[in-house]
Order: sequence, then C-alpha cells, then structure tokens
Amino acid sequence: MIVVMKENVNQDRQNQLIDWLKGMGLGVHVSAGEFQTVLGLIGDTSKVDMDLIASLDIVESVKRVTETFKCCNRKFHPEDSIIKVGDVKVGGGNFAMIAGPCSVETEDQIVAVAKAVKASGANLLRGGAFKPRTSPYDFQGLKATGLELLKIARKETGLPIVSEIMNIADLPLFEDIDVLQIGARNMQNFDLLREVGHTNKPILLKRGLANTLKELLMSAEYIMASGNEQVILCERGIRTYSDYTRNTLDLSAVPMLHELSHLPVIVDPSHATGIARIVPSMALAATAAGADGLIIEVHNDPIHALCDGAQSLKPDEFDALAGKVRKLREVL
Repeated sequence: MIVVMKENVNQDRQNQLIDWLKGMGLGVHVSAGEFQTVLGLIGDTSKVDMDLIASLDIVESVKRVTETFKCCNRKFHPEDSIIKVGDVKVGGGNFAMIAGPCSVETEDQIVAVAKAVKASGANLLRGGAFKPRTSPYDFQGLKATGLELLKIARKETGLPIVSEIMNIADLPLFEDIDVLQIGARNMQNFDLLREVGHTNKPILLKRGLANTLKELLMSAEYIMASGNEQVILCERGIRTYSDYTRNTLDLSAVPMLHELSHLPVIVDPSHATGIARIVPSMALAATAAGADGLIIEVHNDPIHALCDGAQSLKPDEFDALAGKVRKLREVL
C-alpha cells in the first residue's frame, strides 16, 4: 500500500501519521521527491482502513500495491534512485562504465588494465577474485590474494573496485571492497542476499541465467528488506535456444525494469554474448535502450587469459567503444 501526501504537508503531522502506521506493526518507507512525498507501507496491510487514511486532510490518495516486491517498486519510490560509490554516481542520468578483467591474475596485469580503462573513461574497476566456474578443474580465482591485488590497482588509479562474493563466510574479506557483486549463479542464494543486505555497501545484483524479471526484483527485495537500499540491477543475458552466443541479451529488460523499479539498471554484454567482436554492438544497443551503465570485460592479453578470454576486449578496443558510447549518449 502507498500513501501519497499532499504538497507542503506539515512535517510534524506527517511524522504523527508515520508513527501511527508503525504502531500498527507496519514498516514505512518514506520517499521524499521534489514535489511529492510517498509513504510505502510494508507488511500486512489487509487490516488497514484505506478510507480512514484517505480522509485525512494531509493525504492526497491511498493505493494498494499488488506486486510482491515493495521496497524496489517504483510506486513506492517514483524518482530514480542514485547509487553512490565514492564520487561515482549510478542512476538518475548518471552513467557508469565498469571495466576490467574477468579474473585477477597478477599485480602487473590488474594494474595495467586498471590504468588503461581509466584512461579510456571507465569510472569503476571490475575484477574477479572468487570465480564460480562450471568445471571444478578450471581456474577458481586467487581469492583473498586477488582482492589485495585489486586494492593495489585502486591505490594506483583511484578507481573504486567491484568484485563478486560467493560465500557468506568470505564477507570479512570484502570489508574494504567498494561494490559487492552477486553473480548470476547466486541470484537466489537468499541467505547471502540477507547478509549483504546488512552491509552498508552498494550491491551489484546480476540476473540469473534462467530467471524472470520478477524473480530478479524479488532478490533485490531480499537485500533491501534487510536494510540495504543500495542495489544496482544487472542484465547479463539469459539462456535460450540460441546456439551461436553464450546467452541471449534481453535488452527489453532495461526499459521494463525502469518501469517497474526505481533502481539503476546496467548491462553486461560480455557475459551475455561470450564473443568479444560483438560486445561493442551490444554495448551500444544497451546504451540506446536506456541502461544506466555497462560492465565490460577487458584484458591486456585475452588469448592467454585464465578466464573468459574469448569475450574480453583489448584495451584499445575498449577505448574505441568508450568513445562511441560517449557520442551516443550525447545524441540521446
């Protein structure tokens, strides 16, 4: 249920209404926009007298929300959320360029890539230290050592770092990581979602390879209901009948998620396609679709990469793509 307040409402009277609603055992999410304040009621609202609340002279209207996701629902929060990562903003017209290797391999590698992508306009550095691999025999990442190498690259470049967490037990290792990524395989790891919901860090939540948009939003709800509203949604491709690309990039997810939710939506064309030569086309298409950012895999020697070299751009290829993205955004 949402309660839309009238303009220029006395703050004390609004607080009295909020206290009364909380006294009924409800959670109250306050979204204060430039012209309107919306109270989102979370919990069992079946016993709430809508007519009584609507009759208050400080209330514009009262509506029931039928969707099961509440905190991330645009009806609860009409204006776009802007997620801050240090000095970087994502959403609300702010575009994020996240780039870096699939896996951190050596100090020289991650520092060189970080310097290259920053020079091309990236404002966040991605790098995997813990790698969920389909085969147990594939490179699993440098783990804690990889995180330390990412911190060195951050010190060298000033770029905030994004890295995937796979296990609750590893959470202490991520204390100094700027953005925690929940990968596609863990999108419905609800215990992990609750735990990162107790942190005060931005969470980059990737859509599962066989999950619906509603399921993605419900996973975001787990994080936000636990207290952390700093969530960035990521479309990274879903599994379909296509046999020429790694996944199928669902670009319709971008405008649909923006319609349903106030959270920023970024796109990962690298994992979606699995083919470096078509990543730029899909990145530009995602930008045109209204994405709030891109996350691109970049490696200085893709042929010898320990993970996902086939989908990684070289630094000069990323530089060319970043320039095209800037020009496209100017047109848009």
